[in-house]
Amino acid sequence: MNYRMILFIMGWVLSFEAALMLPSCLVGVIYQEKAGFALALVMLLCLLVGIPTIIKKPKNTAIYAREGFVAVAFSWIILSIFGALPFVISGAIPSYIDALFETVSGFTTTGSSILSDVEALPKCLLFWRSFTHWIGGMGVLVFLMAVLPLAGGTNMYMMKAESPGPVVGKLVPKVKSTAVLLYGMYVGMSILQLVFLLLGRMPLFDALTTMFGTAGTGGFGIKNDSIGGYSPYLQIVITVFMILFGVNFNFYYLILKKKMKLAVQLTEVRAYFLIIAAAIIMITVNISGMFPDVFTALRHAAFQVGSIITTTGFATTDFDLWPSFSKTILVLLMFIGACAGSTGGGIKVSRIVMLLKTMRKELDVIAHPHNVRKLKVDGRVVEHSVLRSTNVFLVSYMVIFGFSLLLISIDNFDFTTNFTAVAATMNNIGPGLSLVGPTQNFGTFSDFSKLVLTFDMLAGRLELFPLLLLFAKNTWVK
Repeated sequence: MNYRMILFIMGWVLSFEAALMLPSCLVGVIYQEKAGFALALVMLLCLLVGIPTIIKKPKNTAIYAREGFVAVAFSWIILSIFGALPFVISGAIPSYIDALFETVSGFTTTGSSILSDVEALPKCLLFWRSFTHWIGGMGVLVFLMAVLPLAGGTNMYMMKAESPGPVVGKLVPKVKSTAVLLYGMYVGMSILQLVFLLLGRMPLFDALTTMFGTAGTGGFGIKNDSIGGYSPYLQIVITVFMILFGVNFNFYYLILKKKMKLAVQLTEVRAYFLIIAAAIIMITVNISGMFPDVFTALRHAAFQVGSIITTTGFATTDFDLWPSFSKTILVLLMFIGACAGSTGGGIKVSRIVMLLKTMRKELDVIAHPHNVRKLKVDGRVVEHSVLRSTNVFLVSYMVIFGFSLLLISIDNFDFTTNFTAVAATMNNIGPGLSLVGPTQNFGTFSDFSKLVLTFDMLAGRLELFPLLLLFAKNTWVK
């Protein structure tokens, strides 16, 4: 285990976190808020802890699978520990566990909140809270790889540990170039959304924070009614961009390379849009009687479907009041999630596609034992290691889900609340149903349950294995 290199990476993470807090400090200066001093103090603390570890670069800079996963897990944990301090120091969120829950929810792009009155927060902290979504959307380690030559070609292991989905490949030969390309597309799409929001006369502060939440598919709103108070035009813009940020970024890369035919043939992307279209149609029909006209019902249905499947978690209406059929569809979408290689969470459409293809293959083998069939996606044979990883992921997912559900049931809330709370946090969605519905929050849970759900948010964002590896004995054996 290359401990010195892991410490070096975490030092850079803290140093970048200090730099990333600067825009929020400037917001505090603009609005003349005392909470800005809390951000400045934590910036200084991050630098004091981080800089000593990066002054001297380790002689051995190699990062392999074990180090890569451990570095990513520890980096996200330390990022959240320090990122929560401004809320506590400023007094905006007095309880550190509450502040940690809120911050982890931000960085993991979950959007679950313990706050009952979001609008009471100082604007600089609202900005930091939403900005954590944008930081966590593409991943802070991917950003580091884009600007720093950390460990040559071996830093592919860190990208694998941090990027969502069963398979992570390089868009271009060099990992650093891939990271630069990913962030280039991410920034470009973010700016494009910001322009459309401003054209709809959304105030600049609102537009920036909304863009952060949409791009990172996070869902922290700066209004108590989330997105419900904005115009239909703005809601439509947010709907479109939520869905776009849930698409595999390989799709955009192929479009940029003018390989449109290959882009539209991506199985996962086609399945993603098909699921969205089917869900919107079914929910629109089911809720049409609850709204003045079918177009209003369609707008709300499209927004919530886009918000849930991309695991963004914004809301335009209280969908907890919708019929059971519509709510069931939304809960199913929570588990499906967005595409691999996007900023969204959930199990991922690519895994669902592979699992369905595996089921069909096994049925064919039972019917025709002597036939040899290989599982293919997009014309390529899926390697056994990928299928094994997908199956292990699903088993691990169910074990953690069930254990988390059991632990938080100690608080004695109803089953719908507990089940959807775990689903919302583990799939990085935000709101659930009942006591954690779109008009409620997670503040009613005990500190113990909040820590369990905080673990679930981190596990979900890091695709389980990096966090689970910290508890494996062999991880620490030389």
